[in-house]
Amino acid sequence: MEYQAKELFAKHGVPVTVGTVITAPEEAEAAAEAEGGRVVVKAQVKTGGRGKAGGVKLATDPQDAVAKAREILGMDIKGHTVHRALVAPAADIAEEYYFSFLVDRAHRNYLCIASTEGGVEIEVTAHENPDAIARVSIDPQVGVDDAKAAEIVAATGFDAGIAEQAAAAIKKLWVVFIEEDATLVEVNPLVKLGDGSLEALDGKVSLDDNADFRHEDHARFEVTEDEDPLELAAKEKGLNYVKLDGAVGIIGNGAGLVMSTLDVVAYAGEAHGGVKPANFLDIGGGASAEVMANGLEIILGDPDVKSVFVNVFGGITACDAVANGIVQAFALLKERGDEITHPLVVRLDGNNADEGRRILTEAKLPLLEQVDTMDGAAARAAELAAK
Repeated sequence: MEYQAKELFAKHGVPVTVGTVITAPEEAEAAAEAEGGRVVVKAQVKTGGRGKAGGVKLATDPQDAVAKAREILGMDIKGHTVHRALVAPAADIAEEYYFSFLVDRAHRNYLCIASTEGGVEIEVTAHENPDAIARVSIDPQVGVDDAKAAEIVAATGFDAGIAEQAAAAIKKLWVVFIEEDATLVEVNPLVKLGDGSLEALDGKVSLDDNADFRHEDHARFEVTEDEDPLELAAKEKGLNYVKLDGAVGIIGNGAGLVMSTLDVVAYAGEAHGGVKPANFLDIGGGASAEVMANGLEIILGDPDVKSVFVNVFGGITACDAVANGIVQAFALLKERGDEITHPLVVRLDGNNADEGRRILTEAKLPLLEQVDTMDGAAARAAELAAK
């Protein structure tokens, strides 16, 4: 969120005013007094377009800040409920700029995108006047040194009066990007104030959770109020799960296979009243009994799920290992008091598929049936969900 991004900016010396975070309108008065009286009350949600949605309001005094906070807290912005707001001192803005660093996967390097025409209309500027947007590639082996910072300043078109300040801010934002293992660092707007100084008036940062082991302090940035409880439970179990709105629970090994399975189930469901997949769940290369049991437990915890489709292509993890995992998962769930009460359709293919099918056939697990093809299994799972 913005206030968290600003905390990271401040940590690395980026010119910024963090402000005061509130969770109730009554807290706004003291916060506004602490921030100078005339303040901006800003909704804290992980989405853009807050200003246009009415989530950013100027308050003329502490009492007005309470009124503005009352309007903002609890509002919905693009599906995000506002649980907290940031009270920040009103800024004397002379000019607004846009600035960001991001991962450029297409070219296997980093990219700086910047413009001297920042603010709420940056998307319009990018569409209508693309020449106003500077794009500067950054070699990961070199990074942003003095020469690259000067190149970005020149490409963006910062005027001579703030060029030195801009270069210094750019190098500090680069430190945030690299040292915090971010995939995005964005400032919109980066502003020149009336006294000629630069300040990051807003901030958006995306952190790569693959690097969490290097950043124990990043755990404090996690906000769970808006997260689906099933997704939270799956995260605690180390599962790659996303809740959807259908009736067929999906388990697969490999993100590509699972995404294909979602498409096949949605297509098959058209013949059964529009049945759709209920989730994305990738168990990856390891299909141990515990992983399979945890996956089934999460999926069956969704009241919308009516059937489950386990779609596995054996590669490094052979199908017989997956089959044994399924058999043991049934026993584990029974021990936990979570016996399977929904029909389970299993499709095994690839390495040791015949042995895997034999194991499941001989296990005679209740409510489990096998279908040889992906299309056939999807159709059967959709049919069972519809029934």
